[in-house]
Amino acid sequence: MRDTTTVGDSMTDTQIAGAPSAGAPADQTDPKKKSREASLWSDALSDLRRNPVFLIGGFLVLCMLIISAFPQWFTSASPFEATACKLEDSLKTPSADHWFGFDIQGCDVYTRTVWAARNSVIVGIVTTSLVVLVGGSLGLLAGWTGGIIDSVLSRFTEIFFAIPLLLGGMLIMSALPGNAWTVSLVLAILGWPQIFRIMRSSVLQNKNNDYVMAARALGAGTLRITIRHILPNAVAPVIVVGAISLGVYISAEAALSYLGIGVQPPEISWGLMVSDASVRWLQAPHVLLFPSAALSITVLAFIMVGDAVRDALDPKLR
Repeated sequence: MRDTTTVGDSMTDTQIAGAPSAGAPADQTDPKKKSREASLWSDALSDLRRNPVFLIGGFLVLCMLIISAFPQWFTSASPFEATACKLEDSLKTPSADHWFGFDIQGCDVYTRTVWAARNSVIVGIVTTSLVVLVGGSLGLLAGWTGGIIDSVLSRFTEIFFAIPLLLGGMLIMSALPGNAWTVSLVLAILGWPQIFRIMRSSVLQNKNNDYVMAARALGAGTLRITIRHILPNAVAPVIVVGAISLGVYISAEAALSYLGIGVQPPEISWGLMVSDASVRWLQAPHVLLFPSAALSITVLAFIMVGDAVRDALDPKLR
């Protein structure tokens, strides 16, 4: 990949690619035009704008983010009010006034489904951010430095790879208070090794490329080469895996909450709602249907976005 970063006071890409001849038209040397030249990221953005999978998935993700951030925009009621649930409304079916009906405790399912989006989305975003930050940083360090640091970090990572995500989460969460932030931290502790390996592998593939050698020959320091050359070209696979994993972490939170060791009442999550509905779903299927559908659509939306980003950033698929 051509790199357009500066080393010292010189432009490395024009030196490597060759400067235009004296007789070339003036617009060929225009820096504004050169900044618009094709690159992996600009090509990927162009592909994503024309990809219906990305557009549909991105729209659904945007809707879920808005709902989780501002649930009061979509329902005037609050599930945390003392009068939010009435036993006389228990298991009532959907109606014009209450679109999703009522659950076993007589709580409005629509209101709870809307407010439950916040905890589920928080777990997905916070966990993915921590995983990418920790795993990406350690993978960059291991891949770039090599030697004993790489060996120690790789062996340390293998310890976490031996622990299944859900089983490890169950063991750790059984001794911790159940809330969205705790679940996010536990899933991040168990999930960062995957990003570590991907980043390390990507750095190893890029650190001996010609543009890195040219930057080093021109006197660029290690920190500058790492930030301006290695990281931008090695981060694409991490972005792809992070986007797909976000939906996986939302599913993991729902599984932990379903088992009773994730988000705990009075907090709400889709996993908790599914757990409460599972005892009466044959009698009142609507209690299980709507939170399950919201969970499935959210996970599917993030996976669609991740798949589309993968296709756009993978040159082999062009």
